Formats: sequence, C-alpha cells, structure tokens
Amino acid sequence: MAVYRRPARSRFTLLLLVLTSVTLLTLDYRGSGSGAISLVKDGARDGFAPIQRFSDRLMRPVGNLVGGILHYGDLERENEQLRRENAEFRGDVLRADDAERERQALLDQLDLATPQDIPRVDARVVATSPTNFAFTVEIDKGTSSGLATGMPVVTGTGLVGRVAETSQTRAVVQLLTDKKFSVGVRLATSGDFGVANGQGTLKSLSLDLIDPASPVDKDEVVVTSGLQQSQFPPGIPVGKVEQATTRPGGLQQDITIVPVVDLRRLSFVTVLQWSPG
Repeated sequence: MAVYRRPARSRFTLLLLVLTSVTLLTLDYRGSGSGAISLVKDGARDGFAPIQRFSDRLMRPVGNLVGGILHYGDLERENEQLRRENAEFRGDVLRADDAERERQALLDQLDLATPQDIPRVDARVVATSPTNFAFTVEIDKGTSSGLATGMPVVTGTGLVGRVAETSQTRAVVQLLTDKKFSVGVRLATSGDFGVANGQGTLKSLSLDLIDPASPVDKDEVVVTSGLQQSQFPPGIPVGKVEQATTRPGGLQQDITIVPVVDLRRLSFVTVLQWSPG
C-alpha cells in the first residue's frame, strides 16, 4: 500500500507562515501601538466597530431580560418595601393634617370672643348622629362640668346649636339645622330682625319675617339677635345669605342662609353658660 507523504515544499511553506505570524506579533507588541501592524490593527478595529455596536444593541434586550429574570425576586422585595414605606408616609401625612386641623380648631376656641364675658366650657365632639334625620352630636362634657339643657353651643366661627340632653359626663347638642331648631336673628347690614329655622339638612336654614322692602344682599351675615329673654346671646354669627327672593303679593322674603360653621367637621365646641335675662 502506498504511503502518502507531505511534500517537503508544503512543510516549508507552513513553517514560514508560523514564523511570520510570530514575528508580526512580536513586532506589534514591541512597537507599543505604532508602526504598520498597529495601523492594520486599528483599521480592523474601526472596520468592525459598526458591527460590534449593532451586536451590542441586538443583544442588550436579551441581557436585560435575563438579568431581570435572575433579579426578579429582589425587585419584588424592593417594590413591596417601597409600597409599605409609601403607605406609611401617606398615613403620617393624613395624621399630621388631622392633628393640625384639630389644633387649629382648639385655638379657635381659645380665641373665641363671647359677649359680656359669658363663662364657657370647652368640649370635644365624641359622636355624631347615626342618621340623616337626627341632627345632633355628642360631646364629652356634662352636668359635672356645669352644662345644662338649652345652653348655646358655638365654635370660633359661629353658632353650632344648643344643648338638648345632659348626663353627668356627656351631653347631646341639637344642631341649628335640625327641623325643630329656631333662633332669633338680625341681618348685620340692615339690622332687620327675623327667625332662622332649620330645614333638616346640614347645608341651609330658612330666614323668615324679613320685610319684602328690606334690601338683602347675597353673602350678608346673619347673627343672633339677643333680644330680651332670648336663649342666645347677641352677635353670634349664624349664617350667610345664599339667596333672597320676593313672591308677588308675599308678606315676607324667601331667604335661604348657609351656616358659617362646617357642621360636618366638628372637632371641638364651646358651651356658653348663658341664662336668658
């Protein structure tokens, strides 16, 4: 059988190529980035740069996806921690807002100017009426603090209502918007006297007995009249005129007023220890 032998010329050529490669690498290394070899290398790098950038853009989403899968658990834990911290922060803000509102309400009570230096008892609202048909709130002071039925209840803004029921440590306050509530009032601008009556809604009262010829302006302030034997001292703001109309042949104007006190957000009130003279 004939044995194939590599021709001597082929072996010589292979050896020459190897030696040439080693020489080029040595020259490139010793040349410290200069010379023809460096130029060839730089040219090759520049030539392949667009291909490399394209490859990087192509593979980056894949790498991000793989990284996201590998770190999904850590991200979930971090997100959950952030959600808890955010919820706690919102709760702190709400509690701070509520505390500031109550603080301001209490300051209003302390700055309350009561006519004729009437003794007063400050109280906190502890319960509201459970239905829309009972316009009352409960406060944390009672007969042991000097409260009695019929006493006016106010805030720093104006009239709230009157004490309707009492126990030793609690009292029920009838709000001025209750249908059974009435108070003698006076228009602050004209001085005309009338009667404000609750209508069974927290939003408004009716004002009766105002002469059709009397000028009544929108947003005009209505205060307690304080006439003799009145259950309320004079000058306490009750509401503002919302609208006033006169029907043909009517004996009085149809006037609606809105309370100056926000009865839906009562925190602190003041009971005036007032007795009609």
